[in-house]
Amino acid sequence: MSRILQVNIAVPEISDAKNVGITGINKQPVTHPVAVRAPGPKGLPPEQASGLAGDRIYDTKNHGGDDQAVYAYAREDYDWWEKELGRELPSGIFGENLTTVDVDVNGAVLGETWRIGETLVLQATFGRIPCATFQWKMGEPRWVKRFAAENRPGTYLRVVTPGDVQVGDAVTVLDRPAHGITIADSYRAWMHEPELLASFLTVEGLPEGLKGDIRRKLRLDG
Repeated sequence: MSRILQVNIAVPEISDAKNVGITGINKQPVTHPVAVRAPGPKGLPPEQASGLAGDRIYDTKNHGGDDQAVYAYAREDYDWWEKELGRELPSGIFGENLTTVDVDVNGAVLGETWRIGETLVLQATFGRIPCATFQWKMGEPRWVKRFAAENRPGTYLRVVTPGDVQVGDAVTVLDRPAHGITIADSYRAWMHEPELLASFLTVEGLPEGLKGDIRRKLRLDG
């Protein structure tokens, strides 16, 4: 059954990565229900920037806000990375809020909506771009490039309908846009094949936040 394996909330720590300081990437599991709501625009204080109550995001210029309210990563992809790296990877070490089982996270179509539990509805927006904090947390050589190359980014989600999430909640796909462009497709284009991005701007149903990011990346906003 497609379900939530683990719900993870930040325990702030000091990062040795250049110019980072305090980071919220250190996510630890909780067993109680957690309220999830749309946080608002980027740039809010750390305690407001995440979609999960009690979570913290400190790099609010690059993370958090409505289009990155929740981050989900599949346990199956962790298992793949464990074999590649030859080390145990506990759920949450990548900094995700939701660790899933039997959910095609990277195959989710952009704009796809999921119902989690009784009332929470989330919408897939884009994959996770690796950063210096992630590199520091993993302690793996050339981790940023390696993570990007494997195209297993997990997905950010925006909150469509607020609600609670807890371990064991079922995950149901409510709607899958017909355009068929997946998180993995768009991530590959963004990271490795930017010549494909312009064609995404005409796709009906793509999140407007993503279209704005594409325009900026292609310098189409003046």
